Amino acid sequence: MSKRIVILVVLALACAMAPARAQNAAAPFDGDLQRLAEILGGLHYLRGICGARDGGIWRNEVQALIDAETPPGERRTRMIAAFNRGYNGFQQTYRACTPAATVAIRRYVSEGSRISRDLTARYAN
Repeated sequence: MSKRIVILVVLALACAMAPARAQNAAAPFDGDLQRLAEILGGLHYLRGICGARDGGIWRNEVQALIDAETPPGERRTRMIAAFNRGYNGFQQTYRACTPAATVAIRRYVSEGSRISRDLTARYAN
C-alpha cells in the first residue's frame, strides 16, 4: 500500500511543478486527474466497508492532489465532483464487503497506479 501512496505523492509534486496555465483553461491531463480523483473516491468507500484500517487516507490523497495542482474554479469543482462520484457510485451498489468489492478495490488500485505512473512519466520534468 505504501508504494501506491508514494506514487500519488510523486504525482502531486509533478502537478505542482507544472507550468502555470490560464485561469480556467483545461490542462491536458485534467481527464486523468479527474479519473484518479474518482478512483480515490471509490477506494475511500470500498476500503472502509471492507474493514481496511486506513481511515481517511484516500480522501487525504485527493486533497493533497488538489492542493498540489491548485486548480481554479471549475477545474477544482470537477476534481471534487469526480471524487464524490466515485464514492457515491459504490455507496449505492455495496452495503457490505463482497468478493466483487474486493475485485473492484484491486482493479482501482491497479488503474490508479497506472494513471499516476503515466502522468508522472509524461509531465514531471
